[in-house]
Amino acid sequence: MTTTQSTIISVGIFFLFIILSGFWVSRSGKPYSTFIFTVHKLIGLGAGIFLIRTVYITHQAMPLSGIQWTAIAITVLLFVFTVAAGGLLSVLAEGRLQNLGTSMQKAIELAHKISPYLIVLATMMTLYILLFRYL
Repeated sequence: MTTTQSTIISVGIFFLFIILSGFWVSRSGKPYSTFIFTVHKLIGLGAGIFLIRTVYITHQAMPLSGIQWTAIAITVLLFVFTVAAGGLLSVLAEGRLQNLGTSMQKAIELAHKISPYLIVLATMMTLYILLFRYL
């Protein structure tokens, strides 16, 4: 198995565990279980570290182009957005931010439901651009 294949498989496994643990968190009821929630956050952190490491190693092998850095920036911004939405969602689940309107609460929930899929798409596109050196 090549390094490229193992990287893509590793990222896929990370995302599978992030999504499965996210469903586990949402099904556990409110307030969220500290253990389940922590596992979910640590898997996401591990995925982020793994992707940063992949970008670093790729950049060391050959300097990255502007389009590659743009793809990386978009992926990082989506990752940060999802983490922020997840944090707000957990604060809402604890009963804090009561004064936040229901439309804003629904927007936060929707953002955290949609953004993981956007991250998967952006990460796959970024890995394709990085690992296969296209564009």
